[in-house]
Amino acid sequence: MVSKFAIKQAGGSVLALTASLSLAACSFGAADGVETATTPRAPVELTQPPTRAPSDLQVLFWNDEQRSARFREMENWFAGHEVPPATTPRPLPEGAPLPASLARDIREAMRDTNAAGVMVWQDGAVRFEDYALGFGPEQRWTSFSVAKSMTSTLLGAAVADGFIADLDDPVTRYVPGLAGSAYKGVTVRQLATMTSGVAWNEDYSDPESDVAQTQEFVIEYGDNAIVEQMKALPREAEPGEKWVYKTGETNLLGLLVENAVGLPLAHYAQENLVEPAGFAGPMFWMVDPRGGNIGGCCLSLSLADYTRMGVFALQGGGDVVPEDWFAQAGDSQVDFGTSGFGYGYQWWTYPGAYGAQGIFGQSITIVPEADTVVAIVSNWPRATSNDNRNRWRDLVGRIAEAD
Repeated sequence: MVSKFAIKQAGGSVLALTASLSLAACSFGAADGVETATTPRAPVELTQPPTRAPSDLQVLFWNDEQRSARFREMENWFAGHEVPPATTPRPLPEGAPLPASLARDIREAMRDTNAAGVMVWQDGAVRFEDYALGFGPEQRWTSFSVAKSMTSTLLGAAVADGFIADLDDPVTRYVPGLAGSAYKGVTVRQLATMTSGVAWNEDYSDPESDVAQTQEFVIEYGDNAIVEQMKALPREAEPGEKWVYKTGETNLLGLLVENAVGLPLAHYAQENLVEPAGFAGPMFWMVDPRGGNIGGCCLSLSLADYTRMGVFALQGGGDVVPEDWFAQAGDSQVDFGTSGFGYGYQWWTYPGAYGAQGIFGQSITIVPEADTVVAIVSNWPRATSNDNRNRWRDLVGRIAEAD
């Protein structure tokens, strides 16, 4: 494990996307000697929104009204894959309501943090569900970096299916275009834990940061943007020695999984996420110029289906992932000092809990010992807020202890 290091800024996702995505024919090749995954059982549609001005696609610069409207209809702004619902949705029965005082405090936090929806699942049933900002149970809300934990789950599925032989395989086995770069000697496990030792700047306020420059690489390199951007980065530490939050590396991890299984993430997700988690509504996942999906960002689900994802993880993922996958993925592979906080395989770890989180207040928090999942979707006034995160973390603690 990595511990006692300088923690750099952590946040959300790739936000600067090109005005029009030149969708190339999907061409993903499995690792040598490995057959590709089977195609989905039902059609996964490619959706194309109306042509938009580049300025309309700069998510960080949307105002409050635009965010509230567009976060629930990202398919009308960006191209993506639409995955049909599961053939057998996972039931979410209604349970005993939370204590009135706790429900009141949750609604107060929703108002104060501009949350669009909160669902609490505990001991097999939904104990709280409420909506705001014009959002409702039949609509979807964007995930931002909550998608990272979905990509991690598909990594686990690829390991279980034999498309990825070992997490300690070199990244270059699955992404050969990185040969000769700072990713030489970096393992899939180190990529999943963001401990590659490769330098990256995730500062959203800096137009010259690596995350802000993603758009420029898309414009210049198109299909090869991910590899071209990541292979140009320098090494700042030996692999495994330093943790730095890198959306670019989750995009790279998504590409790695797609290369290994021979399908876009959304297609592979139908059999390995949507069906086993029992999503009741369709899933939307944005595409990049390759026609593959953006591993570090940008899928959309209903609040109930975010909850189903949390329950799926809480209950171990069935036979889709290796038996102990979520025990490892949701454990602190990287310790943030002695704080009790850390990072697993694209999941954040907290004292007694773990979860997925994205900018503007998206989260799925799982408390295994309390058999509890709390899903939240939001439109925070700013992309990140420690105060808001801490407030909801305190509330989740109270929810976990509720009668």
